[in-house]
Amino acid sequence: MKKTLLAAALLCCLPTAYAADQNDASTLNPVVVTATRTPITADDALSSVTVITRADIERLQPVSLIDLLTGLPGVNLTQSGGIGQVSTLFMRGTNSTHTLVLIDGVRIGSVTAGFASLEQIPMEQIERIEIVRGPRSSLYGADAIGGVIQIFTRHGQANGGIAPSLSMTAGSHGLFGSQAGLSGGDQHAWYNLSLGGEYTSGFPGCKMGAAEAMAGCFVDDPRDDAYRNWNGAADFGYRWDNGTELAFTWLRSKNDVEYAGSPYGGDDAVNEQRVAGVRLSFSPLEAWKVTLNAGQSKDLATTYYQGTYYGEYYPLAQTGYFNSRRNQFSWQNDIALSSNQLLTVGVDYQQEHLDSSTGYLADSRADTGAYAQYQGTFGRNEVQLSVRHDHNQQYGDHDTGAASWGYHFDHGLRVYASYGTAFHAPTFNDLYYPPYYGVPSANPDLKPEKSRSAEVGVAQQLGVWNWGVSAYQTRIDDLILLDPSQNYVPFNVSKARIRGLEGQVGADLGGWQVQAYLTLQQPKDVGSATADANSGNLLPRRPERMARIDIDRRFGAFGIGTTWYAAGRSYDDAANTHRLGGYSTLALRASWHFTQDWQVEAKLANAFDHEYETVYYYNQPGRTWYLTLRYSPAAH
Repeated sequence: MKKTLLAAALLCCLPTAYAADQNDASTLNPVVVTATRTPITADDALSSVTVITRADIERLQPVSLIDLLTGLPGVNLTQSGGIGQVSTLFMRGTNSTHTLVLIDGVRIGSVTAGFASLEQIPMEQIERIEIVRGPRSSLYGADAIGGVIQIFTRHGQANGGIAPSLSMTAGSHGLFGSQAGLSGGDQHAWYNLSLGGEYTSGFPGCKMGAAEAMAGCFVDDPRDDAYRNWNGAADFGYRWDNGTELAFTWLRSKNDVEYAGSPYGGDDAVNEQRVAGVRLSFSPLEAWKVTLNAGQSKDLATTYYQGTYYGEYYPLAQTGYFNSRRNQFSWQNDIALSSNQLLTVGVDYQQEHLDSSTGYLADSRADTGAYAQYQGTFGRNEVQLSVRHDHNQQYGDHDTGAASWGYHFDHGLRVYASYGTAFHAPTFNDLYYPPYYGVPSANPDLKPEKSRSAEVGVAQQLGVWNWGVSAYQTRIDDLILLDPSQNYVPFNVSKARIRGLEGQVGADLGGWQVQAYLTLQQPKDVGSATADANSGNLLPRRPERMARIDIDRRFGAFGIGTTWYAAGRSYDDAANTHRLGGYSTLALRASWHFTQDWQVEAKLANAFDHEYETVYYYNQPGRTWYLTLRYSPAAH
C-alpha cells in the first residue's frame, strides 16, 4: 500500500489518465488504475493484469485492435470478415457481453447488442490499454463478469514543448490510412489534437456456399466488402499548484462498412462511436481525494440497402437505425486511513437510452450503484475487499462483492487468491426486440446472469525474466445464449462452468525480447442433462486452447520481430454441430529508424496464407502486407 500511496502522490504531479504512461516497454511493474479504480502497481493488483503501451503498439504493428488483443491471456476474439466487420470478444470463456470496456473512464458499447464495437476504435488514437481479468462488478457494476478493458486515448505532453506526429499506411486490399496530431503542454497544462482516416477495398466477407448451407450471411456475395473510417480525438487539461486538476477527453470514430447480406445488392452500415468525458479531482484534506467524472458515450448505427430488386434499381436507401446513448456520472472518494490502508467509497449513476427505427417495447433505463473498497498492507500480506449495491429501473437490486489476498516473497515472487461475484442484465435486444414477421426475436422472461469466480495465481519478476500462472473457475447461473438452431431467440442456460489456466513468460535474452502466452480453458454448458439438451457441450466460439509468442530484436536503427498465434477447435453453435477448425498464423515485421524522427515499418501477416474461420462461413484475411511511414519527433 506504500507503493499505492506513492503512486497517488506521483499522479498529483502528472495528468491522471496519462500518468500511468510513465511505464514503457521495458518497465516490468507499471502503474494501473483499472484494477481497483485507484493507481497501484501491477504487482499490487492481486489479479491477472496486462498493460499495453504505445511503444508496444508501434513495435507489434497491429492493423486493428482485434489484431493487437488476440491471443493475450484469456482473450479470444472472433470477426465476421475483414477490417471493420463485426467482432466479438470472449474474456476467460464468458460471453461477449461480459467484458466491460471503458475509454478514458467512460463506459462504451451498444445498449441493444450489449457489447463494445472494438473494430471501430482506431489504433492510431490509442496511447495505452489496461486489461484486468476476473470479476469486477463489485467496483463497476453490471457486465464485468469476465473482466474490464480500459483504453486510454493519446494525451498531451506534460514536460513542455510541442510534439507533432504523422503516420501513413498502405497495404493489401487497397488499404490506405493516415493520422496527424499535435500535442504539447507545460507543468500546468497539456493538450492533444489528432485526426485520422483509413480505407480498404476489403475482400468478400462471406464464403461461397453459405446460401446452400444456410450459414454465415445466408447469401452468396462474391463482391469485396469495403471499409472507410474517419476519426478524431482531443484531450485538454490543467493542474493548479494545489493539485486540483480539470481534464477533458473526446473521441469520435465514424465508419462506413459494406457487408454481405442480400443477393440483390450491396448492404451498407454507417457506424459511429462518440465518447466525451470531463474529470475534476481535488483534495479537501491531505488524506482525502475527491474525483468527479461525467461522461457520455454514443453508439450510432444506420443501415442502408442499394441494389436491384425485381429488375428495378433503388438508390441508396436507409433501412433502419439503432442509436444508443449512455449518460454517466461518478463521485469517488479516496481516504488514506494510515500509511498502509486506503478506503475508497463512491456512487455511480448511468442512464441508457435507445432511439431506433425498430420500435422497441422499452427505450430507456437508469442504474445507481454505491460501492466501497478497502486496501491494506500488513507486512508481506496485502488485502483488498470490495462491496457494491446496484439498483436498476428494469431489473431491480443486485449486490456483489470481492475479496483478494496476496503475499510477497523474496526475489520478486508473489502469490494471490481471490473470490468475486458479478452479474449481467439482459440487453434491450434480449428483452424488447419486436417480432420479425411474427417470429419472436426477444425473450421478456430472461433472468439476469449471476456469476461466482475464484482464482489463485503466482508470478515473479526476476532480473530479465518475468512469468506468471493463474488458475480460475467461474460459474454462471442463467447464462444467456443466442443460438442459430433456436432462430437466434435468446434463452437462459441454467448453469455454465468455465475452468481455465493462464500462463505467461517473458525475457530479454541477449537483446531478444520474448513474450509467450498460453490459455487452457473449458467453457461448458453444465445445465441439467434432463432439461438442457446441450449439457456438457462447449459454449459457442470459444476454443479450449490458445497460444501466442512475440519475439523482437533491435539492431541499432533496425528492428525485426514475429508473432505466432494458434487456437484449437471450437464450435459456432450451442449444439456443437458446426465445427470451427483449429488454426495458426505467423506474422513477420521489421522497422527502420532512418533518421531520429522518421521510421518506416513493414509487416507480413498470415505469412503462410492459412485459411481459417472464427465465425462459421465467414472469411478471414489471407496473406497480407502493410507498410507504414511514421514521423514522431521529440517535444521542442
